[in-house]
Amino acid sequence: MSERESMPYDVVIVGGGPAGLGAAIRLKQVNPELSVCVLEKGSEIGAHILSGAVVDPRALDELLPEWRTMGCSLADTPVTDNWHWVLTKTGKYAIPHWPMPPFMSNHGTYTGSLGNLCRWLAEQAGELGVEVFPGFAAAEVLYDDKGAVMGVATGDMGIAKDGSKKSDYQPGMELHAKYTLFAEGARGSLTKQLKAHFDLERDCQPQVYGIGIKELWDIDPAKHVPGRVLHTQGWPLSESQSWGGGFLYHQANNQVALGFVTALDYANPYVYPYEEFQRWKQHPEIRAILEGGRRVSYGARAINEGGWQSVPQLAFPGGALIGCSAGFVNVPRIKGSHTAMKSGMLAAEAIAAAIAGGREHDALMEYDSAVRESWIAKELKMVQNAQPLVAKFGGSLGTVLAGADMWARVLRINPFKPMVHHTDAEATMRADLYRPIDYPKPDGVISFDRLTNVAYSYTNHEEDQPCHLVLADPAVPVEVNLKLYAGPEARFCPAGVYEFVTAENGDPRLQINAQNCVHCKTCDIKDKTQNITWVTPEGGGGPNYPNM
Repeated sequence: MSERESMPYDVVIVGGGPAGLGAAIRLKQVNPELSVCVLEKGSEIGAHILSGAVVDPRALDELLPEWRTMGCSLADTPVTDNWHWVLTKTGKYAIPHWPMPPFMSNHGTYTGSLGNLCRWLAEQAGELGVEVFPGFAAAEVLYDDKGAVMGVATGDMGIAKDGSKKSDYQPGMELHAKYTLFAEGARGSLTKQLKAHFDLERDCQPQVYGIGIKELWDIDPAKHVPGRVLHTQGWPLSESQSWGGGFLYHQANNQVALGFVTALDYANPYVYPYEEFQRWKQHPEIRAILEGGRRVSYGARAINEGGWQSVPQLAFPGGALIGCSAGFVNVPRIKGSHTAMKSGMLAAEAIAAAIAGGREHDALMEYDSAVRESWIAKELKMVQNAQPLVAKFGGSLGTVLAGADMWARVLRINPFKPMVHHTDAEATMRADLYRPIDYPKPDGVISFDRLTNVAYSYTNHEEDQPCHLVLADPAVPVEVNLKLYAGPEARFCPAGVYEFVTAENGDPRLQINAQNCVHCKTCDIKDKTQNITWVTPEGGGGPNYPNM
C-alpha cells in the first residue's frame, strides 16, 4: 500500500508561470466552484521565472482588463524607445524599423520583471480561491487503469544521496484531478515523458532551443532611459558562425535587464555561451552603458525556438500541454509570455466546459483545435521560417531572407513552405574540425567568472539528496564527449555544473556539481549523446531569482 496521501481536485496545474497562472485564473473566472491547484517547484512563485522581458499585454488584457490599475508592477514601464544594432567587434550600425513587418513593433508593450508579474498573478489567483503551493515539485505523472493521466505526485523529501530515508523524510503527495495541465516551461521533465509516452511529436518538427543568460544591473541614473529597449545581433557570435544576440532593457528604478541568447544549434563544440555573453558586455557600446553600475543578479534559462512547426499535439487523455511546455515563443519578436498565457486560458475554457458536461480524463482535442484556430497560430505562422532561415544561412543573409519571408506572409503571397528542424544535440560537430576559442579573462567589473555570477542567482539545493542530473551511461562523458567533442558539457552549462577533473588514477572523470544547477535544462537539450536526463530535485531547490 502506498504511504503517500492523496488530495482530489478538479484541475491540477504543474507550474506557476504565466501559462499556469493564466489557466488557473480563467478557470475560476468561468466557474468559481471548480477546485484548482497550482504546483510550483521554486521556493516561491517567481523564484524560477527568468525572461528579458518585454511583454505584449494582449493576453493579459483579455484575462484581467483592468490590470494596469490593479497594482501590477509591469504597468510601471511602457516601452518608449526601440533600437536594433548589428555589432562588429568595435563598432555598430543601426537597423531602422521601417523595413520590418508591422508586427515586429514594440508599440504598446511593457518591460519589467516576469517573475514579479507571476507573483502578482498568483495573488490574483489566490483571491479567486486557487490553491497555490510553491516549494512542491511534481516528480511523477500518475495514470489510471485506462492509461489516462489522473494527476501527479510530488517528490519525496528527505531522501539521502544513497537512496536511504533521512530523519526528516516525508513521502510525496498524490494530487488527483479530472484534468492536469502541464505548464513546466521549456523542456519540462514531465512534459518530456508525456511527449514520449503519448507520441505527441509524431506530426511535428523537433523542438529547438536557445540558452538565454541574463544579468540585472543598477546603472548610473544619468544613463537610464525608462522604457528604452535595445537588441543586438552580429558580434561576437559571428566569429564562430553561431547565431543569437543580446538585449538590454531599461526598466524601473534605474535598472537594466541585459542578457545574451545563443542558439543551441551551434556546430563548434568550443563555443561557450556564458563567455560569449561576458565578451558581448565588453563591446564599447554596451560597456559604456554599464560603466559606473553594478550587477545585482544573474540567471539562465533555455528558450523554445522551434516555432509553429514544432508545436506538438497538445491534448492527451486526462491532460494537456500549455505555455512553453508546448512551445509558443515568437522568435523574431523575442516574446512568448502572451502566447503562453493565452494557451492556458484556452485550455481552461475547454476544461471548464468539459467538466460542466460531466467529462473527465479524456483528451481535450477541442483545446488543441482552439489553439490552432486562435491568434497564437496566426502570429506564429507569420514567423515560422525566421529561425530556420537564420540557422541555415547565418545571421546576415538569414536575417534578410527571414525578413523577406515574413513580408511575403504579411502580403499573403508567401511561396515558402515551412522549413524543417534538426535537434540541437545533432548539430554539435567533432572538436578536431575546429580550433579552441580564446575567451578573455573577466575583469571583475563588467565581466565576471561563471561561479561568481552563479552566487548572484541565489541557487541552493539540499546537498544530501540524489543527484538530479542522471547519466544513462557514466562512461560516455569521458569516452565519447571528451574524446570526440572536447567535453562540451563543461562549456554549455551556464552554472559550472559539469567539470572534467583528474581522478586519483590520473584519468579524467566528469564531476557533477548539482548544487550549482539553475534549472536551465541546457544539458538535457545540448548533450551530444543525449546521455543526461534532468529530473526534478527536492521542491524549493534551485535559483531564487529576485526581480528577474
